[in-house]
Amino acid sequence: MRTSPALRTAALAATVTVLLPLAGCSDGGGEESPPRSAEAAAATTPSGLASQQLKWTPCPAPSQAQGGGASPTPLPGGAVWECSFMNVPLDYAEPDGETIELALVRAKAMNAKKRIGSLIFNFGGPGASGVATLPAFGTEYDKLRTRYDLVSFDPRGVGRSAGVECEDDAQLDARYEGDGTPDDAAEEKEFTESTKAYAAACEKNSGKKLPFVGTTNAARDMDLMRQVLGDDKLYYFGISYGTELGGVYAHLFPKHVGRSVLDAVVDPTEDAEQSSLGQAKGFQLALDNFAEDCVDRGDACTLPGSTAEEVEQGVSGLLDRLETKPVPGIGSRKLTQTQATTGIAAALYSKETWPLLEQGVDEADGGNGALLLALADSLNGRSEDGRYDNSAAANTAINCADSKERFTLDRTKEKLPAFHDASPVFGDYLGWGLMACTGWPVAGAWDTPDVSAEGAAPVLVIGNTGDPATPYAGAKAMAEELGEGVGVEMTYRGEGHGAYNSGSSCVQKAVGGYLLDGKVPAAGTVCG
Repeated sequence: MRTSPALRTAALAATVTVLLPLAGCSDGGGEESPPRSAEAAAATTPSGLASQQLKWTPCPAPSQAQGGGASPTPLPGGAVWECSFMNVPLDYAEPDGETIELALVRAKAMNAKKRIGSLIFNFGGPGASGVATLPAFGTEYDKLRTRYDLVSFDPRGVGRSAGVECEDDAQLDARYEGDGTPDDAAEEKEFTESTKAYAAACEKNSGKKLPFVGTTNAARDMDLMRQVLGDDKLYYFGISYGTELGGVYAHLFPKHVGRSVLDAVVDPTEDAEQSSLGQAKGFQLALDNFAEDCVDRGDACTLPGSTAEEVEQGVSGLLDRLETKPVPGIGSRKLTQTQATTGIAAALYSKETWPLLEQGVDEADGGNGALLLALADSLNGRSEDGRYDNSAAANTAINCADSKERFTLDRTKEKLPAFHDASPVFGDYLGWGLMACTGWPVAGAWDTPDVSAEGAAPVLVIGNTGDPATPYAGAKAMAEELGEGVGVEMTYRGEGHGAYNSGSSCVQKAVGGYLLDGKVPAAGTVCG
């Protein structure tokens, strides 16, 4: 999910699962195994912290870890964004032990008399700062603010919530400029050493936090947040990785699930390898659709090719040339093959940024890599002043705390043909990313998260047929895993990551009808 500059809009507010190998793919918990019931989870909730009083004050400008930028502007009608901190246990196994602070943001409901409660958002990543993201896109949720306080937070390890720190800005610049798809033994050695160095830096700078930043603990934090905010039920809107977090919450606390929406759904049945392979297919589908659109526009499209295949061959040819001959980018920085791949992926998160993709590829083909590099920076969390937020560090830390998978070099190389078949453009890049957790100092919690939630209230699950980052099939899998009578699947036939922020009045009406009025859409509802 990381906002601010305009180029980050598509990838980070539509919200993201950051592409491997720069971070990890989304797979949700803590080092400990999650409790098998709501009662077991609730038993670890510290009663003293549940009664804490939050002090809300006007929000400051986002910190660099949150992405930087200006203080949030008031909403229409003059409502002011307020921020606070909530104390949570570092380790829920020791609920009365050391605590950390979680950063929160809210905008109060417009109609206090008809207020339902607090609607908590998670914008994905994992690693996105909810405190920075919600105000940047708050007007898109104005209808929901009629009866809810809009609330979001930086999950543990993210932004101002005991943010994970790994490498410094100069080291990250070098890391992102490096070759993410090694072709020979020397490049493989450099790649594996870079991966190990990154893990070592995370352990050195944030070792104490790393065992406790997983999705299970984040779900427990949300239940504590529910209590502190004064709600009997958790009203929730999860996007991208936020859907996995919502599913884990529903499993742990089914009796506390209120009206909930999961949009751009992570498939909870897929392990890290399957999830990455699904992303390769998803981004390839999005690129196919982009290329088809380019051909349909004829001479209005600046990219060469009379068929979609020829357009994509042009993109692949550019990436091949950049591997050995980077082109000038921004200032002294050049556009490399890896950065170009990242930039292309960033522009595929929304159909609204397809024109930037077309322009960026065209300009890079002519020797100017500035736009594709700026798009890559947006996804990597790099500001124009050369500083990085902590989204990528948090992403890796959360994913590696969740997933048990630890790929060796040989096993990774065995998987590459399947990834390349899935996507000639993104497959190698995502395949090598399987090693993101190799050498990580903390063991992962699961192969796949348990999201079964018998007895929970209905959860609206929305899949987008053209979603590149969380492929459409994930919605059906999530609905089925939540259980009969809980998961209610809905389809949006569109492009980009997510459905609610696509502008579809059909989707927004269905979501609003449930969250505001309690009207559950019929299972199988389709919005064009």
